Amino acid sequence: MTYIHELTDWPHFTWDAKKLAETLAAVRNRQGQLTGRMEALGFKLRAEANLQTVTEEVIKSSEIEGEVLNRDQVRSSVARRLGIDIGALTPADRHVEGIVEMMLDATGKYDQPVTAERLLAWHAALFPTGRSGMRKITVGAWRDDKAGPMQVVSGPIGRERVHYEAPEAAELEKEMNAFIDWFNTNGIDPVLKAGVAHLWFVTIHPFDDGNGRIARAITDMALARSEKSSQRFYSMSAQIKQEQNAYYDILEATQKADLDITPWLQWFLGCLDRAFDGTETILASVLKKANFWKIHTGESFNGRQRAMIERLLNGFEGNLTSSKWAQLAKCSQDTALRDIDDLVSRGILTKDAAGGRSTSYSLADLE
Repeated sequence: MTYIHELTDWPHFTWDAKKLAETLAAVRNRQGQLTGRMEALGFKLRAEANLQTVTEEVIKSSEIEGEVLNRDQVRSSVARRLGIDIGALTPADRHVEGIVEMMLDATGKYDQPVTAERLLAWHAALFPTGRSGMRKITVGAWRDDKAGPMQVVSGPIGRERVHYEAPEAAELEKEMNAFIDWFNTNGIDPVLKAGVAHLWFVTIHPFDDGNGRIARAITDMALARSEKSSQRFYSMSAQIKQEQNAYYDILEATQKADLDITPWLQWFLGCLDRAFDGTETILASVLKKANFWKIHTGESFNGRQRAMIERLLNGFEGNLTSSKWAQLAKCSQDTALRDIDDLVSRGILTKDAAGGRSTSYSLADLE
C-alpha cells in the first residue's frame, strides 16, 4: 500500500478549482450572512453565543476521539477565560482546562503565526499528566516511533485492520517545518486553507496522541482567520461528530489516493455548510435565555433557583428531579422541594407527565 505522503510530489496538493468554485462561493456567502446576523445581536448575546459554541466545539472534538467531558466544567472554564459572568463556576480538572486553553489560543489568537513551539504547547496542554488514558506518551514533542510505526488501526487484537500509516518519526521535523511555513504564508482562500491544513496535519500525524483534536483546532484557527474574528458561532467538530463515519472514510480514501484532493475538499466544504445549520440551534437557545430573563425582570430568585434555571436554559441533560436539585445545589431534599414548589407556583417550572417518585420538572413554555 502506497500512502499519499510517499508520493514523489508530496506535499504538493492539487484540486479542481472549477469543481469547487460554486460550493466555495455558496459557503463564503453563508459565512458572511452568518457574521452579519450575529453582529446585529449586540455584544451580550454574541458573547453568550460564542460561549455556547466554544463549549460545544471542545466537547464534540473530544467525543470524536471517544472521550466524554463534563459539560459544566467545560462551560465554566470557557466562561472564566472569556471573562463572561455565568454565576457560580464549576471547578474544572486539569485535562479540561488544557483542552479549553488550546482551543481558545487557536481562535482567540488566530492572527498570530503557528510555530512548532505553539503546537508543542497545545499538545502539552492536552495531556497534563503525560498519559493518554493508562498509556504513557511523549508529551510536548514530536513522536519518536520507539514502539513501532504510527498507524491508525481498528478491530480486535489479532485481526487488526490498518487504515493508515504516517510518515516515519525521522521525517517529522522536515514535514512539520514545511506545513508551518505553508500555513503562515500561503495565499489561497482561507476556507480552502482550513480544509487543506486539516488533511495535511492529520496525514503527518506528528504526535503520539491528540492529532485529531489539534487538527480541528488548526481548522478553527483558519476559519477564524477567514472571518477575521475570534468569536465562533458554529461548531465544525459538532458537525464532524454527526458525520463521523463519512469523515473517517473520506480521510482514508484521500490518504490512499493521489495528490488531487478535490473529493476531500468537496466533502469538507459540504460539512462546513452543514455546520452553519447548527447556528440556528445556538441562536434559538441564546434568544430563549435572553427572553426568559427579560420576562422575569424584577422577580426574586434565590441563588439555587437562579443557578438551576441557568442549567435548564443551557440544556440540562436528563430529567430534573428534586434529588438532582438537592445534589447539584448542595442542599437538603426539603430545601430542594421548597425551591421547586415556589417555581411551580409561579408558573416557571412545570411537572412532567410522569408522577410519583419519578416526578421531574421542566421550564414552562415561554409562550
